[in-house]
Amino acid sequence: MKIFVYSYREFDEAVHFQNFSRELGIELQTTPKPPTLETAYLAEGYEYISVITTRIDAALLEKFHDMGIKMISTRTIGYDHIDLEKAKELGIRVSNATYPPSSVADYTVLLILMMIRRMKQIMNRAAVQDFTLPGIQGGEMPDYTIGVAGTGRIGSTVLKSLSGFGCRLLAYDLHPNEEAEKYASYCSFDQLLEQSDIITLHMPGGDGTYHIMNEDTIGKMKAQAVLINTARGSLIDTEAMIRAMESHKLGGVALDVVENEFGLYYGDRKSDVIVNRDLAVLKSFPNAIVTPHMAWYTDGAVREMVYSSLKSCCLCAAGEKNPWEVL
Repeated sequence: MKIFVYSYREFDEAVHFQNFSRELGIELQTTPKPPTLETAYLAEGYEYISVITTRIDAALLEKFHDMGIKMISTRTIGYDHIDLEKAKELGIRVSNATYPPSSVADYTVLLILMMIRRMKQIMNRAAVQDFTLPGIQGGEMPDYTIGVAGTGRIGSTVLKSLSGFGCRLLAYDLHPNEEAEKYASYCSFDQLLEQSDIITLHMPGGDGTYHIMNEDTIGKMKAQAVLINTARGSLIDTEAMIRAMESHKLGGVALDVVENEFGLYYGDRKSDVIVNRDLAVLKSFPNAIVTPHMAWYTDGAVREMVYSSLKSCCLCAAGEKNPWEVL
């Protein structure tokens, strides 16, 4: 069994790739470079490749197909960076990874707490030895109604974690589940928008959820409500959100994901001109927390992502049932 690994990270993934490749009997070849038309040749002679969030478009899929690639396994839960329609047309199988929902759920709760306690303003002031009090008075969790949009594994874990804070919890999902119902009251999406002081998004990306937070839906939110997104940048119409921040319709945002982040995060950009202007605007707001897609990044998550990517390829090669296969 041979697998080629793109975007290989020596500092955190290497130990897991080494351990699991021995355990699963896999011959690995790796490169720190992302998969592109220029680097595709590196996987020559391999039928299975492992990637992360680099855009894999139709042209690159055509190239991989011509090379005989049978499966692309992404070491991420999300797979919207892969052109699934083209992959299906070419017969290339696609799988994703899993990791404990507590990683993103914990981070979501962290962001909620930071927003209600105005932590960005506090830290910015403290950095310049401004220890004044006006403008940084925070709130307390039992005084808030928090709406969780999307109650899959992560959303349900968020609700479970929040249940200990004494806040009122609302939930929305096309497919309600019993676990979430232990902690929250399900309602329509409009009701969640209208009643929540804080809304946190945990929906998958895709056509059905693209810009689900837009001019209209943001307009239905309570004045000065807070919006949290640790799911997918495509869920929010960024320009509409910025307008709502500038008009003070929104009380603040905490974003671990943004639109058009591909090729931006996970690299040293301090000397680069960043072309994502919306990101620059958002970072300038005192009531906006923007982090570089880090909610997933824990010891346990990295370990599970490497394992599920490798194991998925093994199952595909063996023709066995594959719980990670999405196409």
